[in-house]
Amino acid sequence: MSTSDPLAGTAAARRPEPRRSLLVCAVVGAAVMAAVDEIVFHQLLHWHHFYDRSTSGVALLSDGLLHTAELLALVAGFFLYADLRRRGALAPGHAWSGVFLGAGVFQVFDGIVDHKVLRVHQVRYGVDVTPYDWAWNLAGLLLLLVGGVLLARARRAGGRRPS
Repeated sequence: MSTSDPLAGTAAARRPEPRRSLLVCAVVGAAVMAAVDEIVFHQLLHWHHFYDRSTSGVALLSDGLLHTAELLALVAGFFLYADLRRRGALAPGHAWSGVFLGAGVFQVFDGIVDHKVLRVHQVRYGVDVTPYDWAWNLAGLLLLLVGGVLLARARRAGGRRPS
């Protein structure tokens, strides 16, 4: 039987890869959070676009570019995830922490850099944005906290030897 994977069936192919599991799933988590942001806040609620400092045409174009980047990241992330699963190299605890850390990084980056530093858009217009900013950034920090706790647990569990 011929295979294109030289490690298939070997112990090396079945060794968990915690770091790669974390990074791959962080890409998936960031892409999912970008999708939630774009679908809920851009399309359903019409609260903002990715870039609101120009015409409505440019705003829609920026949403399309964000959607394209998010879909590419999601597809790439799932292909890399499938590769980890196929090779038996997925470290589930690290993967779940990556999902939450990726989502949290996206949320906090968007809230601080996009909303406040670059001012490409706000969470919502025509209202006092302070409660929205707090909710946005605290939600991101909560995702980061959950991801950090899951990562600490995964690292502790990885240090134990099965009996």
